Amino acid sequence: MNFFAVLFALLFEQLKPLPHGNAVHRGVVSWSKWCGRNFDAGAPHHATVVWLVTVMAPTVLVAALYWLIVSQSLIAALLFDVAILYLTLGFRQFSHYYTDIRDALERGDELAARQQLAEWQHVDVSELPRTELLRHVIEHSLLAAHRHVFGVFFWFVLLSTLGCGPAGAVLFRLAEFASRYWAFRSITLDTPLHERLHRFAERAFACIDHVPARLTAAGFAIVGNFEEAVNGWRRDATLWAQPNEGVILAAAAGAVGVQLGGAAAPSMTPDRSKGMNAGAPSGANAASGSTPGEVPTNAHLLSVVRLVWRSVVLWMLLLALLTLAKLIG
Repeated sequence: MNFFAVLFALLFEQLKPLPHGNAVHRGVVSWSKWCGRNFDAGAPHHATVVWLVTVMAPTVLVAALYWLIVSQSLIAALLFDVAILYLTLGFRQFSHYYTDIRDALERGDELAARQQLAEWQHVDVSELPRTELLRHVIEHSLLAAHRHVFGVFFWFVLLSTLGCGPAGAVLFRLAEFASRYWAFRSITLDTPLHERLHRFAERAFACIDHVPARLTAAGFAIVGNFEEAVNGWRRDATLWAQPNEGVILAAAAGAVGVQLGGAAAPSMTPDRSKGMNAGAPSGANAASGSTPGEVPTNAHLLSVVRLVWRSVVLWMLLLALLTLAKLIG
């Protein structure tokens, strides 16, 4: 049933994607604000309380609803799986930015591409060189594909196998959102209260994302240039400040053969790359803190799309085989 739930959710999401700024997103933002306002009185341990209420309470609620529904009807349980996955999993939640940026670059409208990237990531990219612009588009897109598809996929399958239905999808997406939301609040409000929430949410998501990030990297290696992807994973993952991000991006860079990492222009904040700080690799590209490979071009944007879709097919095939084995067994 997991295979059909994921398949139907992806199909529905391609046919009828959620609009930007939809009611579900607004509801999650309001929920996070309410939790922070009502459960954080300033004590250090309140950051844990806020995160548990924000992330775990909806996760447990979804699991409880699934148990109730599956006890009444398997078809209704499947529909519930599809509905939750439709809200949490899919490319169309971010792919319109990627498509618009790629189209703008192909027609030579670099200004429009910069505006789209700035709107997407809320950063100033006006001073970025073209190659750095392409690099950031590729990096953000790869990470978005992981966080909207592969990470959700892993946690859905794991907890669904344990009888919790789509609770895993909710857990991953809320944990990822909380890590970004409290970081944003911490920067914009500049208060110690939200800084504690930010740090805890970031650590919690890093733990939740540890295994999915490495499975995503493994998928990229299998469907891309395996040897270079594995070498890049081992050699270049420390180029990025966040270990999980580094694993995904280093493997993808090797799989496609493109340079990622390196020092961004000062206007590009926050920068995911930490260049040569702590553990950068040795070799021809070490001085720039980037991975080996070709300088990013428009052609690499298409290569990244193909890499991601091949990886989706890979994991769907594996899930189909597991489903078939379970049915036969």
